[in-house]
Amino acid sequence: MALGALFGSLWFLSLATMPYLISQAIDRGITPRRPGPLILWTAAVFACGLAGAGLGIMRHRSMTKLRIAAALRTADQVLTHATRLGAALPRRITAGEVVTIGISDVWLIGRAMNVGGVGVAAVLACAVVATLLHRTAPQLALVVLIGVPALGVLVGPLLNGTQRAGSRYRERQGALNARLVDVVGGLRVLNGLGGSATHLERYVRESARLRDQGYRVGRPSSWVNALGDGLPMVFLAIVIWVAARMAAAGQISAGQLVAVYGYTAMLIIPVSVLIFCGFDVTYGLVAARRVTGFLDLPLDDPRGGEGPVGPSRLHDPVSGVTAEPGRLTALAGTRPADAVEILDRLGRYLPAEPTGTADEHGWPSGVFPQAGGTPEHQPVSWGGQRLEDVARDVVRDRILVAENHADLFAGPLREVVAGRRDPDDDLIRAAIDTAVAHDVADDLARPVEWGGRNLSGGQRQRLRLARALHADPEMLLLAEPTSAVDAHTESAIAERLAAARAGRGTVVATTSPVLLDRADTVHYLVDGRVAATGTHRELLVAEPGYRALVTRVFGGDE
Repeated sequence: MALGALFGSLWFLSLATMPYLISQAIDRGITPRRPGPLILWTAAVFACGLAGAGLGIMRHRSMTKLRIAAALRTADQVLTHATRLGAALPRRITAGEVVTIGISDVWLIGRAMNVGGVGVAAVLACAVVATLLHRTAPQLALVVLIGVPALGVLVGPLLNGTQRAGSRYRERQGALNARLVDVVGGLRVLNGLGGSATHLERYVRESARLRDQGYRVGRPSSWVNALGDGLPMVFLAIVIWVAARMAAAGQISAGQLVAVYGYTAMLIIPVSVLIFCGFDVTYGLVAARRVTGFLDLPLDDPRGGEGPVGPSRLHDPVSGVTAEPGRLTALAGTRPADAVEILDRLGRYLPAEPTGTADEHGWPSGVFPQAGGTPEHQPVSWGGQRLEDVARDVVRDRILVAENHADLFAGPLREVVAGRRDPDDDLIRAAIDTAVAHDVADDLARPVEWGGRNLSGGQRQRLRLARALHADPEMLLLAEPTSAVDAHTESAIAERLAAARAGRGTVVATTSPVLLDRADTVHYLVDGRVAATGTHRELLVAEPGYRALVTRVFGGDE
């Protein structure tokens, strides 16, 4: 930044020196018709031109390097923080928001660095020109000292309007990119279900709203661009008009008139630079708020104790859900997101203390808890101690959250199922058998593409389930593990899951009657809290809401 300011200042100085040298060539060479001084001052003009060209190159190189370095350093910070957030990232922020930060915000922040380089140089240039004009005619310097701040007064309100409109535009842009990421990720499923046209129509509507918001951003922006080009020309006309009257009255020489024109014409450049620096900073501030909001997402502290000795109960006081070791517990609610949120809390993927709620675009107000967070939240307990006080690696080894959107990495199927463990074909086949994934796993050396792109939705779901079962955690938390399979396969999974996890704790978020009937305990959730607890058949008799939920999902009387 210092180099940008230095080379920018020297470049502006070379531009400001040029009119002075030309005026000397006129007054000392052309007017008295003296070839010697004319050649000397002409050579000085040529040397100044060469110096200005070299300084211009260095200014451009240093400022380009500054902008790119700022953008890439910001991107590096974002990527590093995203990596540290790990599996908690998609629970805190939408993928579209991260995409928008990476492809747009970091470069806007880079452009904002202009103010620290050529912006500083432009201020110094205005001061130098005002000084030179003062030496020629004090009243001309007064015009400069009054005119430059007046330009700022005219442009300032427009920049504020641009910033407000730009903030709203940026929020809509993140939301639209989030929808785009979701649609692209599920394009195969959408085409299979015939829903691609519906999502296309919705995307077109939201894109049109974003475009309209862009027009609202463009109105003040266009005025800033127009004033940035037009006002300096008006300024130039005023100064030249005053200087021409002074030359006609004999108060300044012909060379000084040319110098005044040169100074003022050169002044157009730094004044325009200052206006557009304000423009860049306006957009840079909008982008920087989004980036710092992302960087403020709290990291999961890996430090802590060893955890309870042996299998222990998990309890979430917010919802009232308790998961007992050695038992199959089911969570059934009218809003599946509530049950998944509880699993995330039990697996320590959400902050212990919520301080706000997510807005309509998936961006936090404050620090992210979960959507619909409750202020009376209390920490999850594990065997009588706070889950957040246990070392993160201990929690990850003993409590596993398996969700439908968990990544599948590329590689042989054997390694995909084994995960970070050494592959054991017998254990892998046992997990595949429980997940009823035989159609996927005829050959354990079968290649799996990243994200399971060469598999169907049901195959990917069963492969994720097999991987979770192979890990054999002390407490397994499953989110809708059979939502993409047929009824026959679902029944087989329910039977085998209960047998495979006997003696180990398992929590399943589901509304499937087949899985619910296999559960030892069912928690019926209303608005994210336990409304009733019992077996599946007990709740069918005692709870009309539960009965309506299950029969609606099942499609009729059970």
